[in-house]
Amino acid sequence: MPTILIHVMNEDPVMGEIDELPNPTDQLMMIKNPRHRDGKDLHYLEANVTTVIWPLTRVLFIEVMPSGDEEDIITFVRE
Repeated sequence: MPTILIHVMNEDPVMGEIDELPNPTDQLMMIKNPRHRDGKDLHYLEANVTTVIWPLTRVLFIEVMPSGDEEDIITFVRE
């Protein structure tokens, strides 16, 4: 389950987990365990909320956080 940081219009970035990244044809995105980057609760959600569904029209961009399962990617090699 990848951890992501989504940047929603007119809001602070929201960190959470998703089952899979959205496809280009998707209109909604389901985020589990939504929180601020520092782990604090989002002030506009009730305390017992564990999943939020955002329309992708409100999402500016998504950052996918690296997990321990991924291999290191070498972007430039000099010979």
